[in-house]
Amino acid sequence: MAFQLPNLPYAYDALEPHIDARTMEIHHTKHHNGYTTKLNAAIDGSDLASQSIEEILKNMDMDNKALRNNGGGYYNHVLFWEIMSPDGGGNPEGDLAAAINESFGSFDNFKEQFSSAAGTRFGSGWAWLCVHPGGKLDICSTPNQDNPLMPGVGCGGYPILGIDVWEHAYYLHYQNRRPDYIKEFYSVINWNKVAENFAANK
Repeated sequence: MAFQLPNLPYAYDALEPHIDARTMEIHHTKHHNGYTTKLNAAIDGSDLASQSIEEILKNMDMDNKALRNNGGGYYNHVLFWEIMSPDGGGNPEGDLAAAINESFGSFDNFKEQFSSAAGTRFGSGWAWLCVHPGGKLDICSTPNQDNPLMPGVGCGGYPILGIDVWEHAYYLHYQNRRPDYIKEFYSVINWNKVAENFAANK
């Protein structure tokens, strides 16, 4: 198969109490695994099978619902697992911290804007921190499994941090309390990985 479900870099219970083990297990083995399987079915036998997921997303036919939903779902979750860590939390440092201060005024302002983007996304979707050439950062949100790499989503930039606000990401533990889940998400952000993403794509 062209794409494979990645192993998590930590145990399912490693992000507790912020994100519970049962949610992580279902999210990874059911939801992400489903996106992976359906993405491979959508590209089977086509030229897309030899492309990277980034290439597929950047040149997406947005009318191809199977490819759009499952390609996005695959990519978004790969990023999501990587930017969380049981040793996460705290504040960004170095060039990333400077870029956040430059773009948003302060880390607290960034958190306020990012939380708002995640909290006000109607229905299912994602909120993103994106970097543009030159290092400028911005925040946006997308519906369903769309992401900033796709054409015409009104977001742009390269996603370096994302939060999943589909109910399957938090409902077992937080029920309808999405703001509580968003607040706890800051305790597991792997800022070192976000900084790597920033440095590689600015």
